[in-house]
Amino acid sequence: MDKFDSNYCYSFPAIRAIQAGKPFYIATCPLRIIPKIFMYDEEEVPVELRAQRTLNKSRIPEMTRYLLDSPKDYVFSALTASVGSDVEFIETESMNNLGTLRVPMDAHMLINDGQHRRAAIEEAIKESPELGQDNIAVLFFVDEGLKRSQQMFADLNKYAVRPSSSLGTLYDHRDQASELARYLSMNAKPFIGLTEFERSTISVRSSKIFTLSGIKQATRALFGKGPKDGFSDVEQKQAVDFWNRLNQHMLEWQQVQAKTLSSAEFRQEFITAHGIGLQALAIVGKEISELNPTAQADKFEGLKSINWLKSNAAWSNRAMQHGRLSKATSNIFLTAIEIKRQIALPISEEELIKEKELLNA
Repeated sequence: MDKFDSNYCYSFPAIRAIQAGKPFYIATCPLRIIPKIFMYDEEEVPVELRAQRTLNKSRIPEMTRYLLDSPKDYVFSALTASVGSDVEFIETESMNNLGTLRVPMDAHMLINDGQHRRAAIEEAIKESPELGQDNIAVLFFVDEGLKRSQQMFADLNKYAVRPSSSLGTLYDHRDQASELARYLSMNAKPFIGLTEFERSTISVRSSKIFTLSGIKQATRALFGKGPKDGFSDVEQKQAVDFWNRLNQHMLEWQQVQAKTLSSAEFRQEFITAHGIGLQALAIVGKEISELNPTAQADKFEGLKSINWLKSNAAWSNRAMQHGRLSKATSNIFLTAIEIKRQIALPISEEELIKEKELLNA
């Protein structure tokens, strides 16, 4: 029996193209058959005999949930696979390089890029079988052995760069924390015209002060929210009110807004021009917001008298480590504790113990 007999092969509508002098094929496959025909190397195989990274199973639930929660508008990029045997491409009459790719059913098909997407597809279809009718693009390369497959993995990932967290926040319309951060950047006084939307670090000469991702993280801290928690309309208003009220007691923020202090100088000299200051203020702000109106006014007023200069010894080993700002969680905590101390906000016994441990570490 011919190995390409239709009973013994998979057939994919495909386009044939040339890359580096070798043919490859662009096809579409129903999601339901992806787990059945594509394999990834087992974890037990030594890394030097594999052609990709070990599957990180902790990534699968989040990707699966994305598929299940967004069945009408999810986007999965193409899989890249090596086919470990000869394939046949049958051109459509009068249509060069457009036709049908036929792959023997016993062919070894190994995913070079996309093994986590494959695993997420498998899990999502178990819960929502109708997803199996959707399609995903697959790039097929004819396998030239382990060395070539390993090189393909290295080449495919060599120049892969994750978008900055600020750009991810800007473009993420499913995440409510990102939505709120964008809203605040346009409606809260400290952030209007001073938000960096594209990068998660700000250049020395930039006129911006806060990153969009920094605003998102700080606002989560303000409400004690986790990465998966949403925000209500009431909380949106509370967030705007908080940042606007805080702005009235942050003299350097006001000077930058009035253009009597340059953004560059502000960022060079003050901790309140950086994410660590913003998050620490949010942590303290959460506790201030729980006080009665009179006490709130007193604590907000106390913020005016704090010396926010990096050179202030109060921030040494807290916001500053070896003369540089640190964004570590422990440093944010220590900075928040010092702010509470300076405005006479109660510090719990547990916080004092943790503070002592961190400072003596």
